[in-house]
Amino acid sequence: QVQLVESGGGLVQAGGSLRLSCAASGRTVAGYAMGWFRQAPGKEREFVASINWNAVNTYYGDSVKGRFTISRDNAKNTVYLQMVSLKPEDTAVYYCAARQAGSTDYNYWGQGTQVTVSS
Repeated sequence: QVQLVESGGGLVQAGGSLRLSCAASGRTVAGYAMGWFRQAPGKEREFVASINWNAVNTYYGDSVKGRFTISRDNAKNTVYLQMVSLKPEDTAVYYCAARQAGSTDYNYWGQGTQVTVSS
């Protein structure tokens, strides 16, 4: 089993920055693809970013391209999401997820961290 714990959320003004962390435990996620998703009140969960196991490939949702950067440190079993130029519409609970090699779905999810961007 893999446990994922997000941290780094909080309240920030529009235009500000935050860095989210996702610490994995239970087993190494070095061979897993990792992703960030978010869900705002009353809205469906939205894909934010993903990174493959060796960080060669990264993908971003259209709404965050150019502002968010996903990265990972396999030695620390941790994934990061650097967010800059934050907008009020980025307000949501952000979730970290892990996908095993060969799986089409994310197998493990964290509990989420709240990000609130004030205007």
